[in-house]
Amino acid sequence: MAYTSLGKRTDFRMLFDQLDGVALWTATEPGEFDYISAGFEDIWGLPPDEVMDDITVLLDAIHPDDRDRVRANIEASAQGLRDEAYEGRVVQPDGSIRWVLTQQALVRDDDGEIAEVVGICTDITEQKRREQELELLNRIVRHDIRNDMAVVLGWMEILQDHVDADGREYVQKILASGEHVVELTELAREYVETVVSNESLSVEPVSLRSTLETEVALREESFPDAEFVLEDPLPDVDVVANRMLSSVFRNLLNNAVQHNDKESPRVEVSCTVRDDSVEVRIADNGPGIADDNKELIFGKGEHDLDSPGTGIGLYLVDTLVTQYGGEVWVEDNEPTGAVFVVELPRVD
Repeated sequence: MAYTSLGKRTDFRMLFDQLDGVALWTATEPGEFDYISAGFEDIWGLPPDEVMDDITVLLDAIHPDDRDRVRANIEASAQGLRDEAYEGRVVQPDGSIRWVLTQQALVRDDDGEIAEVVGICTDITEQKRREQELELLNRIVRHDIRNDMAVVLGWMEILQDHVDADGREYVQKILASGEHVVELTELAREYVETVVSNESLSVEPVSLRSTLETEVALREESFPDAEFVLEDPLPDVDVVANRMLSSVFRNLLNNAVQHNDKESPRVEVSCTVRDDSVEVRIADNGPGIADDNKELIFGKGEHDLDSPGTGIGLYLVDTLVTQYGGEVWVEDNEPTGAVFVVELPRVD
C-alpha cells in the first residue's frame, strides 16, 4: 500500500492551520516541503509559500549564531540519523527575534524506510523571557541579598562582644536567622537553575524527622506567639526529596501561622507511614479554606507564579512535591482550620 503524505491530507491541514503560535511542516524529499501550516507566518514573519520550494529562505531567517546548528539538525533528520528537538532564534523581516522550539519526527512506511519528516515549531519566546527573568532574580538573590546578609552577619558578630547576656541571646537568634537566609539564597539558586535548564530535579534520600524537627524549631523562633505541636516520636524514615524539602515544610508552617485569624495560632504536625509512602499532616486552627479555593491556592492548572492563591510559597510547595513524585492537597480541620497533607515516596 502506497504511503500518503500527512501534508497532502485535507483533514490534517485543516486541523493544524487553526493552531496559533505553532507551525507544522512535512517533507518527503530533502530540501523541499510538502506542507507548511498557516502558523508559520506568525513565527517567521514570512508567508509559507516563500519557503515551500526553497529551504534557504528559511535558513536565512535563522539567527546567525544558531544557523549552522539548525542546518545540521535538519540535515541529520533528512538522512534518517535521528529524531530531533532543538531550539533556535528566528529573525523576522522587521528585525524582531522569536525563540522557536523545533521537534522533528521520522515517519516510516511498512518497509521501515523513512517516508516523511514531520516537524512542529513552537514559539517559546515568552518562555525564554521568563527564564531570563528567573536568571535575573537568581543573580539578585545570590549576589545582592547574600552580600547584604554577609555585612549584617559581620556586624552582629562584632556586636556580640558589646551586649550583656540577655542581649547575646537575641544576637544569636539574629545570626541564626541571617545564616538561614543565606542558605535559602543557595536553595533558590538551585531551584532557578533547575527550572531554566528544563532538567528533572535531582533527588536523594532525606531524613523526614530531621527536616521536620529543624523547620519546626526555626518557626518557633520566628513566631513566638504561636504554638507548634510536633508528634512524638516522629518516624525515623527517609523520603525521596532533596535539600529543598525544608522549603516545602517551611512554607506550609509559615502559611499556617501567617494566614491564621486566632490570637494564639496552633499548628499540629503528624505523620503516617505506609509501605511505599509517608503522609505528613500540618493542621492549623485558622479560618480554613473554602472548597472552591482548595485547588486554586497552589496555582494548579495556571503554571504561573501570578496565579490565584497565597503567593509563590504554595506554588513552590506544589512544584517541588510533584517533582519528588509526591502529592500535596488541603483538607478541612475540625472544628476550624485547614490541614495541608504532603505525601512523599519512601526510600526503598
